[in-house]
Amino acid sequence: MVMVVFCSVFLSMVVITIVVCLRANDADWGRGWRNGLDGLVRLFCRYFHRFEYQSIPLPEQGPALVVSNHVSGLDPLLLVTASRRPLRFLIAEEEYYRFGLTWLFRAAGCIPVDRSRRPDIALLQARRALERGEVIALFPHGRIHLDSDPPRKLKGGVVRLAQWHNCPICPARLDGIRGEGRAAPAVLIRSRARLRSFPPLDCSHLSSDSCLERVREYIEGEK
Repeated sequence: MVMVVFCSVFLSMVVITIVVCLRANDADWGRGWRNGLDGLVRLFCRYFHRFEYQSIPLPEQGPALVVSNHVSGLDPLLLVTASRRPLRFLIAEEEYYRFGLTWLFRAAGCIPVDRSRRPDIALLQARRALERGEVIALFPHGRIHLDSDPPRKLKGGVVRLAQWHNCPICPARLDGIRGEGRAAPAVLIRSRARLRSFPPLDCSHLSSDSCLERVREYIEGEK
């Protein structure tokens, strides 16, 4: 009898959790369980990390790029929470194939980048995604980079993608993350995270260097 009651309570909690997560979902990832996971991420960021943000001003449809500073492993979850469309992240190959997480990155449509040998393959995959009208998210610093670190030149791939496909770049700036400088542990260190989003950039009439400089000013907090 006790076991029956326990199982009933457990199943009820599971059902309630699933319903709550689906209600919190704001982006259509194409499958119910992915949408539920999206809702779980949003609840986690809003309540555990006390995330303050305004939604990233993405177009309702069509290709777009989201760029941000990169201070921790929590950053992708925060960007997902602030987006009303699914984001496909470009991530380092060594992170993509991290034990136990590859299935999740694959389900989320992440694109692994082989930074040492063939980064052009990831760029080609990103181009194909943009041609299908998807949203690509990336961190132009290339890896975790704090404001206190020595200056690092931004990767130019974001500008090339924007100009090839005539799509907007939506810059954002993350702050208030207590686990900055850390990868996975930052997810479990409670923060008071904040995201500041900026109007989309149209780089079609700018030189590559000028566009990249404007991106840098936004994500490094100079705007």
